[in-house]
Amino acid sequence: MFNSYRAEQFKKYSIARKAFIKYPERLIELEKYLSNYLFELLNGNKTAISKDYNEASYLYPFWQNYPPDSRGRKPRGDQFPWIEVGEHAIGDRLPKLIGNDFVTRDIGLPTGPDKRLVVQKDIIYKITKISDSAWLFIDIKSVGPRDDSPHAVMSHNQISGSGEWKKPNTGVKNSVMRARGKKVAHPFYSSIPPLYILSDGTIAPVINVALKPVYKMLSLDKKGADGGQPLERMEVITIPNGLLLDIKPGYLKKYPGLFFPGKDAQEKNPLKMRARVDFAILKKINEWRVRTVLFE
Repeated sequence: MFNSYRAEQFKKYSIARKAFIKYPERLIELEKYLSNYLFELLNGNKTAISKDYNEASYLYPFWQNYPPDSRGRKPRGDQFPWIEVGEHAIGDRLPKLIGNDFVTRDIGLPTGPDKRLVVQKDIIYKITKISDSAWLFIDIKSVGPRDDSPHAVMSHNQISGSGEWKKPNTGVKNSVMRARGKKVAHPFYSSIPPLYILSDGTIAPVINVALKPVYKMLSLDKKGADGGQPLERMEVITIPNGLLLDIKPGYLKKYPGLFFPGKDAQEKNPLKMRARVDFAILKKINEWRVRTVLFE
């Protein structure tokens, strides 16, 4: 099975990759279209999303004796990790909602972001001139008031790269990116290709989106408050495809600091070091790459 379609995939991949490098505006327009779509989708369903998200706080009596494990350095003990709340109340809802507007396929992949959904619609072909499909890669990055910063921490399998495929038998490999801070820098080894060729010949360019639900801590609002961690807002972040980052227009070189070092210790496996994506720089590239859905 590993090699059943390799020759056809290599040929079609090479043609599609060259086309997207020659016409990067098509990838950018596809990202804009799907970013707009997700923003409007979330805005239109925010009442239902908020209700289910906030239910986790009302259910406190049922899990107060078995709370989720604390995360981060030196936790104070008054904030509960809300990662799974976001993954379920938001992430698990998305495929159902998106399925109302697109033909979707939940294709298996051994590694990648939280949600991976191939979407198909005629308008995608009108934009790309080469494919009616795209692969939406969506990560849910829940944070509270103490870790609400204007960036998102992304792992190596949540960002697409340059996707060189030189010979059929070698497979796709990305060039090494660089996460540059003011004082330190480290290599960033993205492991996701910029596009896939499915066994049926479907060309699926990768669209990387991070959703950052931000919850409040009611215990901080006033002394003696009842508590709870309701959803306050959600950032919709669209990260450029690897071809746009690394080749043309080459955003990583044009905008130093777009990726900067993550929160990993230096002794971590360098192949799995994370990088932070700066929201302010993303907005400089395109204003629509970072937008906010308000839940109040």
